[in-house]
Amino acid sequence: MKARTAFLVLLTAGVVGTAAWLVFFSPVLGVRSVEIVGNLTVASERIKQQAGVPDLHPLATVNLADVQSRVLTIRQLAGAKVDRVWPGTLKIEVVEREPVAAVQAGDKFAIVDGQGVVIEVKNAVPPMLPLLKVDRPAQGDPVMTAALKVVRSVPDEVAAKVRQVRAGTAEGVTLILSDGRTVIWGGTDRPEEKGRILVALLRRERAVTLYDVSSPDVVTLK
Repeated sequence: MKARTAFLVLLTAGVVGTAAWLVFFSPVLGVRSVEIVGNLTVASERIKQQAGVPDLHPLATVNLADVQSRVLTIRQLAGAKVDRVWPGTLKIEVVEREPVAAVQAGDKFAIVDGQGVVIEVKNAVPPMLPLLKVDRPAQGDPVMTAALKVVRSVPDEVAAKVRQVRAGTAEGVTLILSDGRTVIWGGTDRPEEKGRILVALLRRERAVTLYDVSSPDVVTLK
């Protein structure tokens, strides 16, 4: 009886040991593919390379947090989630930064997202992106933050026409449209009301060159 028990214990230990070896050390359950989800402009191959996980590395021992940190060094990415998909796939779901405006940097233009993070640098302002002009174009600057928030809150019908965004203060944001008309938007308050009024005015008052919607209760036209 004791011999049988000892045999069962050894057999169980052997099975557990083999299973542990298969999961944690063997390439049998290693990383055979890396699935990238959510990327539109950043190449999947670039994300895989940055993830830095060798082929057949045991999936169970992949440090997901480390992979996430490495992937997020790609400045075009705002977020990343890394998961194991058994038996051999590492899934990386990313969120790309959305370009909101261009800021002049010497003879080039920095493309920034809604938080002022530089996504990339280009030789010219991309079509459909406004040129942002502020005194201190730096991430976290209150004036730049307010101006970018205004850009994101402008109705799509107007946003397509905005060519420049100027701001001397957080309460003094001005939009320059492609046809030369000027919109004094003001601060970041009451964006829905301002947008609704502006759209109606642009459709109706075409001869006007300046629209002041900074106070939706008292709109000024010139």
